[in-house]
Amino acid sequence: MAATRLLLAAAALALLLAAGGADAQLTAGFYSASCPTVQGVVRQAMSQAVMNSSRSGAAILRLFFHDCFVNGCDASLLLDDTPATPGEKSAGANAGGSTFGFDLIDAIKTQVEAACPATVSCADILALAARDAVNLLGGPSWAVPLGRRDATFPNATGAATDLPGPDSGLDHLVASFAAKGLTSRDLAALSGAHTVGNARCLSFRTRVYCDDNVSPAFATQQRQICPASGGDDADAPLDATTPDVFDNGYYRSLAAGAGLLHSDQELFNNGPLDSLVRIYSANGDAFFSDFAASMVRLGNVGPLTGTDGEIRLNCRTVNS
Repeated sequence: MAATRLLLAAAALALLLAAGGADAQLTAGFYSASCPTVQGVVRQAMSQAVMNSSRSGAAILRLFFHDCFVNGCDASLLLDDTPATPGEKSAGANAGGSTFGFDLIDAIKTQVEAACPATVSCADILALAARDAVNLLGGPSWAVPLGRRDATFPNATGAATDLPGPDSGLDHLVASFAAKGLTSRDLAALSGAHTVGNARCLSFRTRVYCDDNVSPAFATQQRQICPASGGDDADAPLDATTPDVFDNGYYRSLAAGAGLLHSDQELFNNGPLDSLVRIYSANGDAFFSDFAASMVRLGNVGPLTGTDGEIRLNCRTVNS
């Protein structure tokens, strides 16, 4: 498995080096001279956090996705609301506490600042933490392209419109990913992040009570957790078989009609992505390889580089 992960990392880096435009401005060795210890600092902090709670790893991975889908990977999601500027944390799919882990990023940022003051962006810390979260939970590793800078303003409107919801159909999911320059294969692979983490009853009630392509046994099980009304905040694992391990169990669940969210099951519903779900459900290495490559592509969505943005000293606020 170690050799496989090294190959995955090399493949992901090769994809980066082959990319053009803004992607080429990000390099895995960006901090090799200015902050050579940054990756070790982030890894150690994430290792402790995941050891304490596997859900912290899922939370950081979710933050990375939700940040990159709005304005690109610029840490705009990490900005707190202000009286004058509504933030992204309480908008759209981020509302109701569905995103958390901000305190963990704050703690990592404090440690990185102690090692290398005013050098490493919050956006890059989040990208590294997401990679380490996946790997520490049993998933692949990859070379993270670095050199992002931080946004100086959030986009609450984008957070309300750009993030696909749990009841999204396949056409909407494909269009949402295409708008970020990501393919249907990226959609299938990146959705595998749902092999860890939980969802609230509010997000899967319609699925387990109304969908006609849900396993009856699975629906009955989930209805014990999620009543037909009330109990919106009760939660269930997105992957009921191995909820704390990053593996291909998510796809095996889809193949059995046991996707927790309507949007999950859309990947396997007599449609064009069924074949990829079958491949990933049978071959964990194929999933790991595609996931690592897609995470590199996701991390290259709209980064701020050069003199754009800033290196925020506090991930929650812009520099004064």
